[in-house]
Amino acid sequence: MPRADVAIVGAGAAGLSLAYLLSDPPLGVRRLSVLLIDAPPGPLRSPPRTWCFWEHTRTWYDDAVTAEWQNLRVHTDAGGMITRHIAPLRYKMIRSDTFENLVARSLAHSKNVQRIEATVEMVEGITGGARIYGRAGDGTALDAHARWVFDSRPLGSLPAARTTLLQHFRGWFIDSREPIFDPGTAELMDFRTQQPSLGLSFGYVLPTSPTQALVEYTEFSPRLLSPRGYETALTHYTQHILGLSDVNVTSTETGVIPMTDAPFARQTAPSIFRIGAAAGATRPSTGYTFAAIQRQVSAVAHALLSGRHPLPPAAHSARSRAMDAVMLRALGSGRVDGAAFFTRLFTQVPMERLLRFLDGRTRLHEDLAVGIHTPVLPMLRSAAELTYLPRRPFPGQQPLT
Repeated sequence: MPRADVAIVGAGAAGLSLAYLLSDPPLGVRRLSVLLIDAPPGPLRSPPRTWCFWEHTRTWYDDAVTAEWQNLRVHTDAGGMITRHIAPLRYKMIRSDTFENLVARSLAHSKNVQRIEATVEMVEGITGGARIYGRAGDGTALDAHARWVFDSRPLGSLPAARTTLLQHFRGWFIDSREPIFDPGTAELMDFRTQQPSLGLSFGYVLPTSPTQALVEYTEFSPRLLSPRGYETALTHYTQHILGLSDVNVTSTETGVIPMTDAPFARQTAPSIFRIGAAAGATRPSTGYTFAAIQRQVSAVAHALLSGRHPLPPAAHSARSRAMDAVMLRALGSGRVDGAAFFTRLFTQVPMERLLRFLDGRTRLHEDLAVGIHTPVLPMLRSAAELTYLPRRPFPGQQPLT
């Protein structure tokens, strides 16, 4: 039976980050034994994806950054254009396969992290720790014991919520024969797309060179499109709005991110915790997750190495979650026009401050300063409605991705 101080179930952004932070503790700090359990190749592994976030510091994962920008552009719903320099922040993009390779190289030299492939079937709390049961790819049974277990696997269904929308998207990585992109500027939101009856849609363009970029079409809405629907919307955005015709699609990405005011459990037994999106790291109002994961797992790693109880902290403050719940209700009820809502914010709020607000890093007076630029009456009505709305399961639930 494998035994470890810490077991990490799942090797996505949260699991890999926590394993990395525990793999090389400072001198004088006890080296914890770590078991990282990743699903074998197959349907339980997440497909390659792109993570975007903004921050002002250099970090341990900067070697995995594909591109970064300090100039961001927003195209408004009326056809206007806003371009802002966001220093000291930098908007960064990481490809998941590059991030995985970075962490894998580090863990390959680690003396205290053991990585195995197995499908975990059950995690059970026992006296003084937890047991993990599963099966390896060759059929061998897994029976492991750990003092602490951190489960980062996607949830099979969402907790009950008052409001849940889906952020769903399809993107093309494209090459062009001609230098048609500005690699110094990212198109953060382009609201010139056709808007759905409920929610909002937008495109964005993340150039990685003068001839290469990721172009995506995104919706915040209650229901997914058909595969053909995404292709039609992305083709229209690429050809008719951006005017790109002579380009080559080299790869694609598709995803669904729940945007919900549901509460997420961070502890399921005395020694068993959830981390990452399964523990509420996804920001309900935006779908951004990576930066919150880093804050959460950094706190967990520090607690473990300090010998303290390693309960993962809430990824977002109570105030941020309350504001997000109001915004989701206003958007999901149709009381506010989504494209007009975000256009107003980007037009009237300094972009650096707005990005910090969307990341939950602003103070109360800054939150109030942002709030006055929202449609106040619909937001107040939505806030009042939340006090009596019941939480219900989301129909046709989507797993966290």
